[in-house]
Amino acid sequence: MNAALPDVSLTDLAPSLSSLAWVGMQGIDLPIIIAEPGYWRDLHATADVQVDLPAAHVKGIHMSRLYRLLDVLSQGEPLSPAGIHALLQAMIDSHRDCDSRCARLRLNLTLLVRRPALVTQGLSGWKSYPVRLDTSLISGRFRFRAQVTVAYSSTCPCSAALSRQSVEQGFLQAFGQHSQVEPTKVAAWLHRHATLATPHSQRSEAQVAVDINGDDTMLGLQALIDRVEQAVGTPVQTAVKRADEQAFALLNGQNLMFVEDAARRIESALNGYANPSVHVRHKESLHPHDAVAWATPPHEGVPT
Repeated sequence: MNAALPDVSLTDLAPSLSSLAWVGMQGIDLPIIIAEPGYWRDLHATADVQVDLPAAHVKGIHMSRLYRLLDVLSQGEPLSPAGIHALLQAMIDSHRDCDSRCARLRLNLTLLVRRPALVTQGLSGWKSYPVRLDTSLISGRFRFRAQVTVAYSSTCPCSAALSRQSVEQGFLQAFGQHSQVEPTKVAAWLHRHATLATPHSQRSEAQVAVDINGDDTMLGLQALIDRVEQAVGTPVQTAVKRADEQAFALLNGQNLMFVEDAARRIESALNGYANPSVHVRHKESLHPHDAVAWATPPHEGVPT
């Protein structure tokens, strides 16, 4: 048991002498803690971690070193930019024998937030928000970028206009020959025919990414999510009763938006965030394809 075990990553040369941009692991299961104002929760995350391999002659990096260093995130301290910065530096330091100068870490997780019903007192439910954290330390430059995905409902303005026209024409056909109409008869007609045509709505999603300051003590994920939900105005609901469903229908009817409207609203709401990017997707109920829009600074490229 005390005999030296072979380590070919150290003793063998690479068969083809070339450097590699990134080497590491993907999909590592990890428990982490996310702390937000009024929110402290243990969550399951999956981690992707890599370092660069500039030394062309080195056969391979030390995967176990990265794995053991990554385990520090499961030791009970909330996730923070400072902690991630220190971890990435430790990963680079652990691979000095590979001439590594860069490290990166991606965490995928789901944030659970309890949301109240729109109207019914005491009724609430859990809502999940996919989160991706992309962090890197490249030649001494630290970057921490957070992406959240927010689901909402969108009602098409064009479809709403066409529906209103159909109802208007139906009303004129029913009452166009009358100079006066009793309100009760109008109300009865509307009760039966107001949904003669209805605009189409669809579940939609916004992927929003921002840079997080390395000096921040918290990630501010829920504040970012809240900002997006307030911008779109019709976030999807959790627990509902009939009164809440009616309130949601009213919100949708008064909150018509194209995919372009949603992207612009969210972009405008992100004032104060660093390097924001916005990708919205309306999962059409009219078409078998989706409507999409990006509001992204040119230097940020297109979200994937």
